[in-house]
Amino acid sequence: MKKKLTVYDLLKLKGVRQIHEVYVNNVEEAIAAEEAGIDMICTAYDMPHHGIFGKLDDVKRIRDAAPNTHLMSAAPEKSYATADEAVRAAYKLLSIGCDSFYTNNSSSIIKSLRKEKVPVISHVGLIPGHVNWIGGFRAIGKNAKEAIQVLEHALELDDAGAIGLEVEVVPPKVAEIITKKVKLLTISMGSGSGCDGQYLFSQDILGYNTGHVPRHSRIYRNFKKEFDKLHVERVNAYKEFIKDTEDKKFDDPKITVGIEDKEYESFLKLSDKY
Repeated sequence: MKKKLTVYDLLKLKGVRQIHEVYVNNVEEAIAAEEAGIDMICTAYDMPHHGIFGKLDDVKRIRDAAPNTHLMSAAPEKSYATADEAVRAAYKLLSIGCDSFYTNNSSSIIKSLRKEKVPVISHVGLIPGHVNWIGGFRAIGKNAKEAIQVLEHALELDDAGAIGLEVEVVPPKVAEIITKKVKLLTISMGSGSGCDGQYLFSQDILGYNTGHVPRHSRIYRNFKKEFDKLHVERVNAYKEFIKDTEDKKFDDPKITVGIEDKEYESFLKLSDKY
């Protein structure tokens, strides 16, 4: 049986081997990721502005489906504003079996989470929740001033007690230096292999992303093509069901139960009374 990696185990892997992490949207993806041997899976809930429509119960189902894989999850963005509220949000996820908690909030909140032994994974570089402050979705750290700001942010989060960082769309040379200067794990999203690991969304890996496909994504299968085929087959199956219904083809003994002739005759006599 696959051993679930604890926070202790993951931190021991820094500088030893690359860590792999995927975002899973459903139970099927969680089961497949665990079977494949993915180190970490993550999911979230109630964030429609990020295309995340699942509920807390869906996170629980994903946890149950992949019990032997480290699961990071996040509470709805902007659903908590203070350290106490953040701890409550994290505890809600830890109480259903999540192993770590994602937040892009301040280092002061992360310090409070660490004090309560909540394993936190945070974010530097292109932080989708901060696009209003950085001028939209763009690479961060392409000049020395910005690169230093990303390093300083990473060091601040490291000092606050985060166990890991998503390093998103930062030049690989910059991300590699950051990785060497922090104790926590750096997980790359478009920031090269100089980080401690790689993180991708299942919809990109499996090729069914119907929106903007990020430059840093890598597609390994074309599920969109397969899903399109499945849709056509679903429609055809429903049409065949409609036809069979209208043609009264549901008396097949294979799918119905019978009644002995004498019992049926008795039934007919009884039914005449009504």
